[in-house]
Amino acid sequence: MPALSAVPAPPATVIMYSTPWCGYCRRLKSQLEREGIAFDEIDIEVHPEAADVVMAVNHGNQTVPTMLFPDGTALTNPSVAQVREQLDA
Repeated sequence: MPALSAVPAPPATVIMYSTPWCGYCRRLKSQLEREGIAFDEIDIEVHPEAADVVMAVNHGNQTVPTMLFPDGTALTNPSVAQVREQLDA
């Protein structure tokens, strides 16, 4: 098992780490788009180095969707309401 890297510096925009087969990812993406919440999406299967970020914030688990926010916080499998609340904090 590869060593977990440290959580990276906070992103400039909201990042959603996902996979194409994840139903929770598709649902959240659709809800975010419907709510007009801007985000960048990174497929951890296309960009395996991104899986290290997901594992770092999820205690070694590759759980998606994982959202990383500009303030450095992260949410795992959040609702759109939780994302909006985090952005408003």
